[in-house]
Amino acid sequence: MKKNILNKLLIACCLLAMVSCKARKHVIVSRKADSAAKPLDNVSSKLDAIRAKQVSFNTFAGRARTRLDINGNSNDVTLNIRIERDKKIWVSITAILGVEAARALITPDSILLINRLQGVYLRKPFSYVYKYASNQVNYKTLESLLIGNAIPELLNEKADVVNADGNTTLSGSLQDLLYKLIVGADLKVTQTNLSNQNEGQSLQVVNNTFIQATNRIMPSEIDIASVVKDKKIQVNLHYTKADYDVQQEYPFSIPASYEAAK
Repeated sequence: MKKNILNKLLIACCLLAMVSCKARKHVIVSRKADSAAKPLDNVSSKLDAIRAKQVSFNTFAGRARTRLDINGNSNDVTLNIRIERDKKIWVSITAILGVEAARALITPDSILLINRLQGVYLRKPFSYVYKYASNQVNYKTLESLLIGNAIPELLNEKADVVNADGNTTLSGSLQDLLYKLIVGADLKVTQTNLSNQNEGQSLQVVNNTFIQATNRIMPSEIDIASVVKDKKIQVNLHYTKADYDVQQEYPFSIPASYEAAK
């Protein structure tokens, strides 16, 4: 009798889990132009329309299955990402069996990283990212790329704008940096390219498979490829969970036993 009751409870728990998973599943969005939108005949109007389609939020929390490749050394990990807009990006990196390997806290001014596998920490100014990215990259750049938004500096009046096959391409230069931004018919960013040939720097970001998450439209797959001279990084994000404007915590502390990384 007790065994039958336990079996029923187990089945009920499984059904609840299945229902919960289905409720959390994000709807894939078909990317179509807004049929009610009016044709835009000048650059300023086009830029305003693209800005209006960017994801607006106060906080973001996402979980992404991720393939991380640094100079040919590839690892499959899970990234738990939390963002407080314009203030901080918190990332927890877990490996096999959910064991946390590292944790990072990025602000507009600084980068903190703890490596739990080696018992060391890194504390650097934000400019440390320039070892792996262009000098034009700033905190807002990272924040935008992680949720599929356009890098704000690329939406400027000096951009060359070309419309073809339902897409809009914005291109131009920022100091020594050449850029190309491809926007779909729905005015969501499909691809971002940045390059500085003199410095041997390039960054390509491709957004795929758009979903609806807390009434926002965002890519569930983001592929990032960065090259700075002899350093190459590829990050393939596949969000399995994404929520906006839910209260978040950003726990970060350096254990007393940890040593500064050399």
